[in-house]
Amino acid sequence: MPIDPYIVLLLATVGLATLVPARGTAADVASGASTAAIAFLFFLYGARLSTREALDGLRHWRLHVTVLVCTFVLFPVFGIALRGVVPVLLTQPLYQGLLFLTLVPSTIQSSIAFTSIARGNVPAAICAGSFSSLAGIVLTPLLAAALLGNSGAGFSTDALVKIVLQLLVPFLAGQLLRRWIGAFITRHKKALGLVDRGSILLVVYTAFSEGMAQGIWHQVSPVRLAGLLAVEAVLLAVMLALTWYGGKALGFGREDRIAIQFAGSKKSLASGLPMASVLFASHASLAVLPLMLFHQMQLMVCAVIAKRRARDPEPSRDPARESAPHAVQGQPQDRVLR
Repeated sequence: MPIDPYIVLLLATVGLATLVPARGTAADVASGASTAAIAFLFFLYGARLSTREALDGLRHWRLHVTVLVCTFVLFPVFGIALRGVVPVLLTQPLYQGLLFLTLVPSTIQSSIAFTSIARGNVPAAICAGSFSSLAGIVLTPLLAAALLGNSGAGFSTDALVKIVLQLLVPFLAGQLLRRWIGAFITRHKKALGLVDRGSILLVVYTAFSEGMAQGIWHQVSPVRLAGLLAVEAVLLAVMLALTWYGGKALGFGREDRIAIQFAGSKKSLASGLPMASVLFASHASLAVLPLMLFHQMQLMVCAVIAKRRARDPEPSRDPARESAPHAVQGQPQDRVLR
């Protein structure tokens, strides 16, 4: 099972923040740079999202609604239900991080990659991931306000203003400027991808540096980490089962069920980390820890599932499905997000 090299970098960044945390003036500089990095990240997200592609994806609206319900309804419901594991398995701060994990949008790149490996509906996965990321900019803060507002998460009017200024405004600016900078973004996608990941590493370093000042590692024991992993394993297993068998119950074909399973059971590290930094401020270190662990777990498990789905017999052609407007027209089925 794969170990994401980026997770290794994230853990190394956590180790660096533990050994050499930013303090004093350095902490102020790191905090300012982190704020700018978050704004730039969401500007790039907006510039990359193809409005035409998203509108074309509306033809397969049943699949996208299913993924959105899994991401922003079922996941949070299970997150609320897991309140019962406090304090037996989790501390309250770890539970808040777990609940926040259930509120963030789905992934794009890994959902598409696994859907492609499993011979699923790749265009649908592209649009589903894009819709989820777009909806998450609005829904994640609103859900956080509703579910975490009275739990010490620090959500307030000031946090709402920060969300608008650091997340929504840059995203909309990227969308508005896409017409002029879209070609540049496409030509330099590799370099900008490194900027993306470097920015997130900076956010993680800043968050855990602040966490060190609060004694984060005195709040998380090995037993609590083991409990967190166990709870996340159960949560992932339940969502994988619901998205697969629920898709069948709703009448989706094999290719669509694959897209629903991989897009509906995942949570985005790239979107979640910057959002946590804005929503939780100085308490972000414990909030992002469950998301980082869940991200690696979902990659490992979904890689195994995708390879097994790829060995499934080639399904017979279904005339009813071919006549239905399920697949995004004009896009090859094996296309992977540029």
